[in-house]
Amino acid sequence: MFKKLLLATDGSEHSIRAAEKAISLASLQNGTELTIVYVIDPKQSKDDVLKHWGTDASDKRKYKLQLIEQKAKHAEVKFETIILQGEPGPAIVEFANGQHFDALVIGSRGLNTFQEMVLGSVSHKVAKRAKCPVMIVK
Repeated sequence: MFKKLLLATDGSEHSIRAAEKAISLASLQNGTELTIVYVIDPKQSKDDVLKHWGTDASDKRKYKLQLIEQKAKHAEVKFETIILQGEPGPAIVEFANGQHFDALVIGSRGLNTFQEMVLGSVSHKVAKRAKCPVMIVK
C-alpha cells in the first residue's frame, strides 16, 4: 500500500488526529516508513519567544512532537522526525515533492486559526501543490 508516508504536524489537536491516522496507515503494512515533519515558522517563532520568555523554545517543540513520537513507537512504526524552517505550506510542499512520498497526511486546521481564515489554511496550500496524494484529517 504505502512504503513512504509523510506526516506534517504542528502539535495542534487536528495534527494529533492526523498523526493517529498516519500511524494507523503505516502499521497496516510492515516496513512502511513514516516521516514526521514539523516546520518552524520564523514569524511564529518570534511570538513564541515573547510568550514563553525564560523557557527554551526548542523544549516547546519537542513537547509538541513527543506525543506523536510516543504513539508511533507504541505502534512499532519505523519513523524519523525532521524539523524544517520557513513558511509551513511551501516548506512542507518543497520537502514532500523532493522526497517522493507515496502520500502526505496533514490536519485540517493548525494552531493559528485567525491566519487560516484570512490567508487560507496550510492544508489547502499543501493539497493544492503537493505532487503526491494528500489526506486531510478533520
